[in-house]
Amino acid sequence: MRVIRAVNSCRAALATRNAALVGRRALPCAAINAARLGGLREFSRTSNYRAADAAASALKQAKELAQANMTPEAAAAKVTPAEAARLARVRNIGIAAHIDSGKTTVSERILFYTGRTKHIHEVRGRDGVGAKMDSMELERERGITIQSAATFADWKYKTKEGKEETYHLNLIDTPGHIDFTIEVERAMRVLDGAVMVLCAVSGVQSQTITVDRQMKRYNVPRISFVNKMDRMGANPFRAVEMINSKLKIPAAAIQIPIGAEKEFEGVVDLIEMRAIRNDGQRGVNVKISNQIPEDLKELAEQKRQELIEKLADVDDEIAEMFLDEITPTPDQIKAAIRRATIGLKFTPVLMGSALADKSIQPMLDAVCDYLPNPNDVPNMALDRSKGEAPVSLLPYNSLPFVGLAFKLEENPYGQLTYMRVYQGSLKKGQYLFNTRNDKKVRIPRIVRMHSNEMEDVAEIGAGEICAVFGVECASGDTFTDGRLPYGMSSMYVPDAVMSLSIKPKRSSDADAFSKAMNRFMREDPTFRLHVDEESEETIISGMGELHLDIYVERLRREYKVDCETGKPRVAYRETISRKAEFDFLLKRQSGGPGDYARVVGWVEPNAEDAEKNHFETRVVGGTIPEKYLAACGKGFEEACLKGPLLGHRVIGASMIITDGATHVTDSSDYAFNLATQMAFRKAFPDAGGAVLEPLMKTTITAPVEFQGNILMLMNKRGTIVDTEVGADEFTLVADCSLNAMFGFSTHLRAATQGKGEFSMEFSHYAAAPPHLQKELVAAYEKELEAKRTK
Repeated sequence: MRVIRAVNSCRAALATRNAALVGRRALPCAAINAARLGGLREFSRTSNYRAADAAASALKQAKELAQANMTPEAAAAKVTPAEAARLARVRNIGIAAHIDSGKTTVSERILFYTGRTKHIHEVRGRDGVGAKMDSMELERERGITIQSAATFADWKYKTKEGKEETYHLNLIDTPGHIDFTIEVERAMRVLDGAVMVLCAVSGVQSQTITVDRQMKRYNVPRISFVNKMDRMGANPFRAVEMINSKLKIPAAAIQIPIGAEKEFEGVVDLIEMRAIRNDGQRGVNVKISNQIPEDLKELAEQKRQELIEKLADVDDEIAEMFLDEITPTPDQIKAAIRRATIGLKFTPVLMGSALADKSIQPMLDAVCDYLPNPNDVPNMALDRSKGEAPVSLLPYNSLPFVGLAFKLEENPYGQLTYMRVYQGSLKKGQYLFNTRNDKKVRIPRIVRMHSNEMEDVAEIGAGEICAVFGVECASGDTFTDGRLPYGMSSMYVPDAVMSLSIKPKRSSDADAFSKAMNRFMREDPTFRLHVDEESEETIISGMGELHLDIYVERLRREYKVDCETGKPRVAYRETISRKAEFDFLLKRQSGGPGDYARVVGWVEPNAEDAEKNHFETRVVGGTIPEKYLAACGKGFEEACLKGPLLGHRVIGASMIITDGATHVTDSSDYAFNLATQMAFRKAFPDAGGAVLEPLMKTTITAPVEFQGNILMLMNKRGTIVDTEVGADEFTLVADCSLNAMFGFSTHLRAATQGKGEFSMEFSHYAAAPPHLQKELVAAYEKELEAKRTK
C-alpha cells in the first residue's frame, strides 16, 4: 500500500509538473496578452519550478520505495546473467584450525598457486621475510597468527570439458590460539564457508573443537583438509574417524594418500577414481592420471563405497539410489556432497601437505565445488520497524545496501573498517547510515585487502568483503543506505578471564598510553580496561596470559611506551548458596531532608540460570510506590557489580522484595537504591556467600614417554577429564583452576624437555576450595584496611 500511495502521489506531482511546464512554455505570450488586457494575474515562475522539483523527488521516492519492498522473486528476476555468473563464482572462506596445524602455510600456498604472490615465504620468518598473511612483526617472530588477515585471489578452475572458469576467493586466515578467539568469531560471523585444517598425526585437537563450535554457532559449512601428510605417524583415516566421533559431524574421505609419511607423493580422487600428483618447482604442475596404483585399487574401492554409504545417510537422492543398488555417477556424488555440505550435514575430507607443496590445488577445486556462494546461504537481518522481526537479505546489487562492520584496524592513513556487503553495492563517495546511532557517513575510499597491502576499488558488489576508510564506528555495527530500517546481530564476545594492573614507567608517556588503550579496545572487544575506584590502578582484562602479554609488547613496540605490570589477577565471581530473609531500614537525618527507606524480602540462588542474576518485586498494597521499586532494581544490579567478599561480580543470585515502607519527605530513589544495596550486603553472609573460580579446559599433548610427568603435573592443578594414548603422542584433558596455571608453560617445558604443548579455554565457574577462599577474603580485607588507614 505504501508503494501504491507513493506511485499515486508521484502521478499527481507529474501532472502538476506537466502543467507547470506548459505554463513555462506559454508564459511569454500569456504575459503579453495579460498586459494588453490590462493587468491579468501573473504566473509565478518560482512555483512552476518547485512543482517540477517536487514531481521529480516524488518519482525518485516511489522508485526507491518500490525497490526497498521488492520481493525475492522480483529481485532475482532483475539480476542480469553477468551478475548471476559473478555471484556463482564468489567464495568467502576462512582457514581455521588448532595451533600449528598449518593454517598460515596452507594460506601461503593458496596465494602462490592462485598467482596472488610470486614467492612462497614460510612461517616464523626463517627466510627473513615471513608468511605474507602474518604481517605483524610479533607474528613473524613467534610463528603464530595474532590477528586474522584478509586477502583475495582468483583461482582458475578447470571443468570436465577442459574450460577454465575464474573463481574469486575472499580469504581470511585466522589465529589458532584460544587467547585470540575473537578473531575467529568475527571471521566466522561474515564468512560463507571454511576450510578446517587438521594435523594428520594429531587429528582433532582441543582448538579444533573450539573452531568447530564457532562454525556451528554461525552455521558455516566446511570442508576438511588433513595437512602434514608427510609427517611420521600420519594417519588421515584416524582424523576422519575423529571428525565423526569428536565433532559429531558426518565425514568421509574423498581422497586417499599415495604413499605415506616421507614417501607421500599425491592422492587418489575417489570420486573420479584418478591419481593426482604435483610436479615442477614448488608443485606448480598438477599431473592427473586415470591409472590408480595397483596396491591402492582395493583400498580406493573400499573408501569410495564408504563415501557413498555416508552420503546415503545425509542425502535423499543418494539414499534412494543406494536402496535401489544404483551406483551414482561422479557428477551425482559431487552434487550430493555440495548439497550435504551447504546443508551442514556433512564435511568432505581431503588430504595433502602444504609444506611439501602437495595436493593444495585439489583442495582449491573442492572450495569451488562444495562450499557455497553468497546466494547459497541464508543471511538474516532484523527489521527494527517490526519489532526486530527477521528478514532475509539477498546478495543482489539492485537492492538497497546492507553491510556489517566486523573488524577495525588502525592504519597510518586512519581507521580501517572491514565490511561484509550482504545486499546492494557500495560505491566510493556513497553515503551510508550507521543503524546503531543513525549517523550519516561518507565512504571516501574503498580497498581490497591483501594482508597489510591495499588495492583501491571504485565499487564493491553484493556478497563481497572489503575495507573502507574514514568511518568511525564500532565492531559489529550495521550500515544501510537509509532506505531500510535493518540491523544485524553482532558476533559472540566471551567474558575476560584474566586481569592485571598496568601503568607507564614514565609519566610523559601518559598520552601515548591512553591513545594505545583506546585503539586496542576499539579493535578488540575481548580487551577491556577500567580504573579501580579504590586503588586508582588501571586494570586491563583479556582472554589469557598470552593475550595480555601481546598488548603489553605492542605498547612497547608501536607506541614506545614501557609499562610496569602487576601480578595477573583471576576474574573470580561471588554467589550465594541458600535462601536468606532480610528486613532492612535505612534512616538517616543530617539537618535537612534525610534518607528513609525500608525493604523486606529475601535472597536466594537463581535456580533458572546460575550465570545470571534475577530481581523481582511482589509488593502488595502499594507500601512501596512503583517509582521506588525501579530504584530498588538498580540498587540490586549495582550491589552485584561488586560483591562483599572480594569485590568481584556476583552471579546466580535472586532478590525478591515483598514489603517496605516510605516517609512523606525523606524517601527518594536514592534512598531505596542505597537501602537495597545495603540489604543485599547484609543478607549475603546468611545466604552462604561463596567465591567461585574460573576452571579452564586444559589440553596437553606430548610424546608418550612423558605421560607420567604430565600426570604428576596435573594432579596438583585440576581434575583429569580424559586421556588418550596414541602410538607416539599422549593427550590429556583436565579442568584446571586458572589460579594454578600461571607460569605453567615453564613447568611443562621442564617436564617434557620442551616437546609438550598445551592450550586453555574457559570452561565454567566452580566453588573455590575453602582454603583458597579463606586466603582470598583475608587478603581483600587486609587491602581494604590498608586503604582506610592511608
